[in-house]
Amino acid sequence: MLEKWKGREGEEMEVFEEFRLLTAEVISRTAFGSNYLEGKKIFEMLTRLSILVINNYYKTKIPGISMIWKTADEVESEKFAKGIHDRVMEMVKRREKNVSVGESDNVGNDFLGLLINAYRDSDEKNRFSVEDLVDECKTFYFAGQETTNSLLAWTVLVLAIHTEWQEKTRREMNMVINETLRLYSPVSAVIRKVGKEAQLGRLVLPANMEVMIPIMALHHDPQSWGDDVHLFKPERFSQGIASATKYNSAAFIPFSMGPRSCVGMSFATTETKIALSMILQRYAFTLSPAYVHAPFPIITLQPQHGIQVMLHPL
Repeated sequence: MLEKWKGREGEEMEVFEEFRLLTAEVISRTAFGSNYLEGKKIFEMLTRLSILVINNYYKTKIPGISMIWKTADEVESEKFAKGIHDRVMEMVKRREKNVSVGESDNVGNDFLGLLINAYRDSDEKNRFSVEDLVDECKTFYFAGQETTNSLLAWTVLVLAIHTEWQEKTRREMNMVINETLRLYSPVSAVIRKVGKEAQLGRLVLPANMEVMIPIMALHHDPQSWGDDVHLFKPERFSQGIASATKYNSAAFIPFSMGPRSCVGMSFATTETKIALSMILQRYAFTLSPAYVHAPFPIITLQPQHGIQVMLHPL
């Protein structure tokens, strides 16, 4: 990616799309031993499927009606689901074939290899079904790419606006990443089951209640964060997350918390730090006049019109 940027210095760059390709390549290689081109069709179908899910999430459905008559969205979503299933199983069969013809000793020790081993487990109690395997692949393909793409893009945005923080970020990155996660959390909501009565910001939640919590409401609550809650102030995290949240663990949950916390949290933050540090070694950047601020939640929080910055080589 950075090699390609060398020919674009001094020009406007739309970084959200750049980071989409980067993060898709990274999750394809690390988790599935392939590349972006091989997983491209899966990414496209997952994106289309997620839009259909969001568009239909709040629609009231008559139980059993889909057995008689399906909407156009239902027909299309089933087509995408089957397409994803077929693509994933092609990768699985290719791994198994490589073992059977002696091209490889095993199915691999990456994420896909672990899933295949669980799928072929001799113990029926531990064995993954085909549906389990495909669903896990869908989750990791989508979440492993979307969240990091979003985090990287919003971080570059706030640094392009607050250019004085670029030099500080070259020395210390955690504060800026945490403040970006607070202002532009990749995931818009989390589902939590409340074991006992709990205080969440200004809300009192009754025991044994499963609720969808909008993360933005928590991260932008003046009661938890003060009157400057909408300002970009990474220094609020200078003494760590516990101090910034006044030791209220539920006030900052960009990757959820407890048993539902995101298994890819370390992966996403490490990838973001590596990519951001390599960019900051080479470039300073400013916001392009073409940028239009329009955060748009489609499962993850995305910039509706992209993020345009101007690259300045160091």
